[in-house]
Amino acid sequence: MNITPYYAMTGEKPLDVIKPDGGFTGIFRTIACVGDSLSSGEFESTQPGGGKGYHDYYDYSWGQYIARAAGCKVYNFSRGGMTASAYMNGWGESNDVFNPEKAAQAYIFALGVNDVLNQAQEIGSVDDIDLENPENNKPTFAGYMGKLLSAYKKIQPKARFFLMTMPKETAGEDPRTASKLAHRALLYDLCRLYEFTYVIDLWEFGPIYDEQFKYNFYLGGHLNAAGYLLTAQMVMSYIDYIIRHNPEDFAQVGFIGTEFHNETRKW
Repeated sequence: MNITPYYAMTGEKPLDVIKPDGGFTGIFRTIACVGDSLSSGEFESTQPGGGKGYHDYYDYSWGQYIARAAGCKVYNFSRGGMTASAYMNGWGESNDVFNPEKAAQAYIFALGVNDVLNQAQEIGSVDDIDLENPENNKPTFAGYMGKLLSAYKKIQPKARFFLMTMPKETAGEDPRTASKLAHRALLYDLCRLYEFTYVIDLWEFGPIYDEQFKYNFYLGGHLNAAGYLLTAQMVMSYIDYIIRHNPEDFAQVGFIGTEFHNETRKW
């Protein structure tokens, strides 16, 4: 057997190897997806009068494709139009997503499109976050993300967090590039602030969501079924890459949510 593909490979980029079965993503028995329409399998329909309809079909979400491929339980803590502020200002509590009985070993966060691009909320910085008392966080995207991460850290202190950037949509000029890059930079800063937190950087390593990509994988302004499956494969492959390149961080994943640990490895 050639074991080398299961180790970190020199010069490898996160999506050089696609793992349709999830690879080492399967070490997590429970995963929660925190996001907006693109985390909810949302399809866009045309209404009889010519308007648009938006429908969250969770069974088509990339999270549920991950569940079926990797054999783990995945929660959809998401809905169309979600923002970090809405999540923390009532939606989360009313939808029972902070229930300790639903604590996950890993959380994948895909928020920011509605906050930063569609509602032009101030992004802010990690200086807006009070780790000791998150209620003091400033009302910026960074502040609300800090509240969100802190809330799940309280529920599952040793959970692994994965933060998704927005992808590139064109190889040329995009008026939203500055906001997307600011969002991306914040995610990397959050990784330095919170233990066991990693970036899934689709901006740098994912495909360009250009006209040809959207013809194949979009339905209106959202992904189609194939697009959500492709996203699942990219997310799983990226997480597999992170695990292989940081084995010390993931050696004790099996103990997340238990009272046990092993003193010989990172905890």
